Amino acid sequence: MDAFQFFYGPRLVSGAGAATGLPGLLPPGPCLFVTDAQLRGLGLPDAALDALAGAGITPRIFDSVEADPSLDTLMAAVAFGADCTSVVGFGGGSPMDVAKLAAYLIGSGDPLDSLWGVGKANGKRLPLALVPTTAGTGSEATPVSIITVGGAEKKGISSAALVADWAILDAELTTGLPRQVTAATGIDAMVHAIEAYTSNRLKNPMSDLMAGEALRLLVANIDRACDHPGDLEARGAMLLGAHLAGVAFANAPVGGVHALAYPLGGHFHVPHGVSNALMLGHVLGHNLHAAMPLYAELGRILDPQLAEFGTQAQAQAFVQRMASICLKAGVPLRLSEVGVAAADLDLLAREAMKQERLLVNNPCPISEADARRLYEAAL
Repeated sequence: MDAFQFFYGPRLVSGAGAATGLPGLLPPGPCLFVTDAQLRGLGLPDAALDALAGAGITPRIFDSVEADPSLDTLMAAVAFGADCTSVVGFGGGSPMDVAKLAAYLIGSGDPLDSLWGVGKANGKRLPLALVPTTAGTGSEATPVSIITVGGAEKKGISSAALVADWAILDAELTTGLPRQVTAATGIDAMVHAIEAYTSNRLKNPMSDLMAGEALRLLVANIDRACDHPGDLEARGAMLLGAHLAGVAFANAPVGGVHALAYPLGGHFHVPHGVSNALMLGHVLGHNLHAAMPLYAELGRILDPQLAEFGTQAQAQAFVQRMASICLKAGVPLRLSEVGVAAADLDLLAREAMKQERLLVNNPCPISEADARRLYEAAL
């Protein structure tokens, strides 16, 4: 067996109502509580906020986080929480990404521009707890934060210093999600699992174990979670699947689907899960020859009866299964449905090439010409 390293990530608390246990995980003093206005309006953070206040931990509520959070939003959160002793990220990937970087910037004092890339954030951050309200991004498990800079470009920071102390999986927080959000975020998590399992860099037996189980849980429960939103068992399984996928891709990083999805979010404000779903089938097809044995393994994880068939048939069945899941979930399947036109394809292909940290992880190369072809196929 080849030598490898594996990082498990944050300590995990899972269970219905678990978010009210936040006070026992944080130090005394004011807490920067990062969320968004929609979640505040729905009242989702109320029980956690009441628990913090009741324990004497004053929450400083920053609820201005938008989808694809901007550099201005991040720096506003840092300024708002400058005197806090801990940070909570409560929401989807956007609030959690802002919370991770805010905790680091406040705690370390490092200049942000010195941190972009991999392994450059090596200082000390504030104590950090993350509470996902969607079963999708897995951001509560990862060392990655993605920020939109210059209006459209997404830049990332990946460093172990950004991994939270605690991740809290509370299925009660996800029962009110609209069906389309449940579907898109669930597919996002599946993409994390698939790309971790097939990553060209740092893939290892532990990341495979996490990614395979994540995909099994997600595929087995997405229909129930979409069709029966109050099903806490299905919701909990989706949260755990998304978390395991996050642990997997924190170790074996994602590739081509994400590289082509990011420009859709940056330029057309397509939700991240939707942009991944839009590009998934096309990138799987592009990768099929190079990743065929691995796609076959994933096919057998989802359907053990595929073991009766050859490797190519197993891999093709897996690709078809993912296409069927996207179709049944009801997410957009064409770029034209989210405002992309043929005139935009060159721009998207150029922007995708900026995602070098992701493209190197893909099972086979994706050139600018390949990217344009894949966008055109998705149009």
